[in-house]
Amino acid sequence: MANLRRGEITAEIGGETFVLCLTLGALAELEDAFGVEDLAGLGERFARGRLSAGDMIRLIGAAIRGGGRAMSDREVAALPIGQGLENLAAIIARLLAVTFGPGEALPQNP
Repeated sequence: MANLRRGEITAEIGGETFVLCLTLGALAELEDAFGVEDLAGLGERFARGRLSAGDMIRLIGAAIRGGGRAMSDREVAALPIGQGLENLAAIIARLLAVTFGPGEALPQNP
């Protein structure tokens, strides 16, 4: 089960349910894949709102691996997108919001 406080979401892709998480390792993988120097560059790239199919594969693949499941980008690319690109884009938007958004304030211990 996904833990939002750890930046995880649950998503159904290709009839399978995945826990997706952009860990530091996943973010470093994406920095390298997208040729940006830092997290700010990565955030700027995603903020443009224009992703190619290859971008989506890299993002979902890194998030699946960050969620603890070993799956190559080639395997991610082979997943059917039966619910359509709009659904996949919504999954990516939720993932990016959890990762880069302000999030909920955690309760402080007295």
